[in-house]
Amino acid sequence: MKAAWWLLLLVSCSEARPGPPKPVEARKVELARVQSELLGDQLEISGSLAAQDEVVVRTKVPGRLASLAVDLGSAVKLQQAIAQIEPVDYRLRVDQAEAALAQARALLGLPPSASSDAVEVDETTGVRLAKATLVEQRANYERALQLVDKKLIGRAEFESSHASFLRAESDVQRAREEIFSRMALLEQRKAELGLARQQLADTTIRAPLAGVVQLRSTTAGEFLAAGAAVATVVRIDPLRLRVAVPERDAAKVALGQPVAVQVEAAQYTGKVARLSPALDAQNRTLVIEAELPNPGDLRPGSFARATIRLGEGEPALAIPDSALIVFAGIEKVIVVEDGKAVERRIETGRRLRGVIEVTRGLAAGDQVVRVPGSLQHGDPVQVVDASVKKAAVEAPQLRVQ
Repeated sequence: MKAAWWLLLLVSCSEARPGPPKPVEARKVELARVQSELLGDQLEISGSLAAQDEVVVRTKVPGRLASLAVDLGSAVKLQQAIAQIEPVDYRLRVDQAEAALAQARALLGLPPSASSDAVEVDETTGVRLAKATLVEQRANYERALQLVDKKLIGRAEFESSHASFLRAESDVQRAREEIFSRMALLEQRKAELGLARQQLADTTIRAPLAGVVQLRSTTAGEFLAAGAAVATVVRIDPLRLRVAVPERDAAKVALGQPVAVQVEAAQYTGKVARLSPALDAQNRTLVIEAELPNPGDLRPGSFARATIRLGEGEPALAIPDSALIVFAGIEKVIVVEDGKAVERRIETGRRLRGVIEVTRGLAAGDQVVRVPGSLQHGDPVQVVDASVKKAAVEAPQLRVQ
């Protein structure tokens, strides 16, 4: 019994004794070579797309909307008729103005449909009559003057003849003034006719630009006051990319610089077209606009990320941005030495899309782990490709259309 107990104790001790540790499996990694790249100065910023032009089409004259020829998304051409105000009242106003103009011409002795409204004042009927009366009264006055000197007429008769002569002179001047007044009335009637015709033409509402209807604001049958909105028309080719550039980068932005734009997963190119003349005093930014050709799938209001090419730049060491590890403010990468991961601290500079400039800690030709993930210092690693892929990602090249 005692021997059996010792045998059981020996078996238990042998099972509890730890065996040799299992080897840690080497992690497969891909290396990227540190090499000199021509990194142009670039500015990455976000903004929104806006229509090139946006116009709210409004009525110029009041009236009931007889028809509306467009709807949301309708393409329109320049000066295309898009709506019609009932024109009957305005046609009657034109007829009324034409009649008033004919009346004004008749007062001047002109035919209703005269090709020219030129008037010789002294040749009008009223002036000619007044001038004839003046000639008669002048002769009477001169005879009375001779007779009064010879004591053939009384003083009272002479003074009456003199007064008639002075009235005749005044009548000539008054007749001329009357003609001038009628000539002014003629011009007024012509202006009224032009206004009536313009109001009749304004009953047809036309598109002020070629574009697309973004909003329909009314419907046929509705009575509209002057200035009421009918539709909103936008021109969406090209589009405007409006962004705010920080003050520190504002001096580097210039007209004509290429701009790479990313909207969702698609890439587009344009160029800087307009710069604000002053910085925004509230947030110290400079508003700029780039023109972006629209292939047909871009819409105003879309969020966009833009990269502005500021210059050609100078050669610099670069690594893929996926290779950088940042912990507690310390920047580092993982290199491979003797089959193990080794951390190496570095200092970085510019951060472009997919590329980070290395200013200290690495040399051209060094190799870093492209995607370190959770790899730790001292972990065994296995390079996936013994030939080592050339892995430094090139800075995005911008092409201007």
